[in-house]
Amino acid sequence: MSSMEIDFKQYELRCQLRGHEDDVRGICVCGSEGIATSSRDRTVRFWSLDSSDKRKYVSSKMLLGHSSFVGPLAWIAPDEEFPEGRIVSGGMDTMVFVWDLRTGEKVQSLKGHQLQVTGVVLDGGDIISSSVDCTLRRWRKGQPVESWEAHKSAIQAVIKLPSGELVSGSTDTTLKLWRGKTCLHTFSGHTDTVRGLAVMHGLGILSASHDGSIMLWAQSGEVLMVMVGHTSIVYSVDAHVSGLIVSGSEDRFAKIWKDGVCVQSLEHPSCVWDAKFLENGDIVTACSDGVVRIWTVDQENIADPVELEAYASELSEYKLSRKSVGGLKLVDLPGLEALQIPGTSDGQTKIVREGDNGVAYSWNMREQKWDKIGEVVDGPDDSMKRSVHDGVQYDYVFDVDIGDGEPIRKLPYNRSDNPYDTADKWLLKENLPLSYRQQIVEFILQNTGQKDFNIDPTFRDPYTGSSAYVPGQPSYASGISAKPTFKHIPKRGMLVFDAAQFDGILKKISEFNNTLLADLEKKDLSLTEPEISRLGAIVKILKDTSHYHTSRFADVDIALLLKLLKSWPVAMIFPVIDMLRMTVLHPDGATVLFRHVEVNDAVMEMIMKATTDPALPANLLTSIRAVTNFFKNSSYYGWLQKHRSDILDAFSSCLASPNKNLQLAYSTLILNYAVLLIEKKDEEGQSHVLSAALEIAEQETLEIDSRFRALVAIGSLMLEGLVKKLAMDFDVGNIAKAAKASKEAKIAEIGADIELLTKQS
Repeated sequence: MSSMEIDFKQYELRCQLRGHEDDVRGICVCGSEGIATSSRDRTVRFWSLDSSDKRKYVSSKMLLGHSSFVGPLAWIAPDEEFPEGRIVSGGMDTMVFVWDLRTGEKVQSLKGHQLQVTGVVLDGGDIISSSVDCTLRRWRKGQPVESWEAHKSAIQAVIKLPSGELVSGSTDTTLKLWRGKTCLHTFSGHTDTVRGLAVMHGLGILSASHDGSIMLWAQSGEVLMVMVGHTSIVYSVDAHVSGLIVSGSEDRFAKIWKDGVCVQSLEHPSCVWDAKFLENGDIVTACSDGVVRIWTVDQENIADPVELEAYASELSEYKLSRKSVGGLKLVDLPGLEALQIPGTSDGQTKIVREGDNGVAYSWNMREQKWDKIGEVVDGPDDSMKRSVHDGVQYDYVFDVDIGDGEPIRKLPYNRSDNPYDTADKWLLKENLPLSYRQQIVEFILQNTGQKDFNIDPTFRDPYTGSSAYVPGQPSYASGISAKPTFKHIPKRGMLVFDAAQFDGILKKISEFNNTLLADLEKKDLSLTEPEISRLGAIVKILKDTSHYHTSRFADVDIALLLKLLKSWPVAMIFPVIDMLRMTVLHPDGATVLFRHVEVNDAVMEMIMKATTDPALPANLLTSIRAVTNFFKNSSYYGWLQKHRSDILDAFSSCLASPNKNLQLAYSTLILNYAVLLIEKKDEEGQSHVLSAALEIAEQETLEIDSRFRALVAIGSLMLEGLVKKLAMDFDVGNIAKAAKASKEAKIAEIGADIELLTKQS
């Protein structure tokens, strides 16, 4: 048994490998031959042990051929034909390349994916690749053998188990276990994108997620362990035969875990994209500062004190650059020399930097000198005015809904940032196609009021070669990255309304309850003390999203909500409906509620009660959002299909409402129904949804997102449904033409998608 298995030794920096000119994205350990790394600089580098210093590695090969950033890597061991082995790489350019390490030349180009390649793994002599296009593809001897849609949302990773099965991880929050093209099991537990996967020797499967957690799963699907400690997206995870686990995160740390506990955090100056173990237990990390670092527990291999000190000061400089004083960046403050300049008025204040602190001085006019007031710290007001994301303050933190069934994402932005740079970095961080860049830039400019942002017309994106996007100008794609025929269709996955003000909901229920208590005739409808505390317990479960995979609801919890919906006056039920809306997004909450729906359909009863004329806007909004959320859970698909006609009729008045939230909820419901009924091949239902979507799309004055979702429903139904001819009969061509002429980029794009469909036979 090695000493590593008995007690944990601290890792220290062994060496830093410099050569990449941008973010290092991926690492591949090539046996004892060396290490391969991929980068946003479009290259793959191969690093071999330095013969003159065994602690270090030198860059011995650079593989050039991808036209955009490179991500996943795999190593094919040497054989007779390729005595130095081969490297497989996948890129943002949709390509998979196989390289001969002896010559540094490409020996195979595998073309077939429609969007970014996110994973490559070897299966015997075959290569398996995963992509944002939702497919897994198998390649044999340079030729495509098979491909299949493995998830309804982007696939972010794929690995092969020692037993031969494949595992994929997706933006849909699940992992899937595959034997051939057959899905043996779907693993549900994460609450956001599954980004990284690894095999844990003898135990099961590790997954890293945007929800900040790492999970260990048995092959049966059981969660054996949840590791929580990162404060942001976890991009990667790996395991060593000793039982240690390493993870890399946006929070700038690679964390080392033993028996589920974080035993060490390796700080980096920037985000850690990937982390892998070498066979000897050393750790390799890929950082967005362009440097590959190797960490060791072997005292003989630790870096020189000079290098260790230089790295420590690099970290402290980074932290200093982030430190702010009184809302100002410390690094931007003038030094003590600023006090040489006399003030202009009595009491004028000046903040200067002294060491690691900001110190305030006041000008004393009578004595003509600066009096020291004291050290400046950020008061509560400073942080109140600014948004915080992952522990860092920003001028703005936006909620971005990019559709496509993806979760809402946070986009931090400072007014001093370049929106193009912000968009690029954010899309890479979120693993989203760079084709979204134009929309993100326009979104930032609109929401920060920077309409007059000056764009450099000579700008060329260093990764895609595209020109800068000017809102309202035609954009010319460079044609470097392969694009699918359609930009916004077919729609994959369901959209939900997952934000809630739980404290406000409880406060409203309490307020209504006090009203009932004061009314002698309705006093018996009021809640008892135990019932009030039960509602508090329900909210506690719903707030704790990181434990959705393990938390459970009692049958009486759901029964209480349904009792209130049934017995309380119609004007008082909207906060209860809102609680039900969030309960449906909880896996166990949805399951327990479904048992009630099967016995007596309390939900259909609630819809009728909430929508009966004259309906309260609050009842309409909460109930339509609740029904929209039912699409998150496939056990409700049969129910939604069966009641489609009644549900759409009940909410049809929402379109005519002046309330934009109601309009958006209605078009979201229509879009979810389109996705469901395409899957169910329900032609009658598709016809109903198509006519409702056309009615929305015809209204050119409607809010952008409402119209956009209706147009996506129309396009998806025409492309994959059974109602294309019907849409043509409804004169969809004119609707497409009107949309295409819109000043709104995404409306114009979906208009072009639909127009293209009308021209296809």
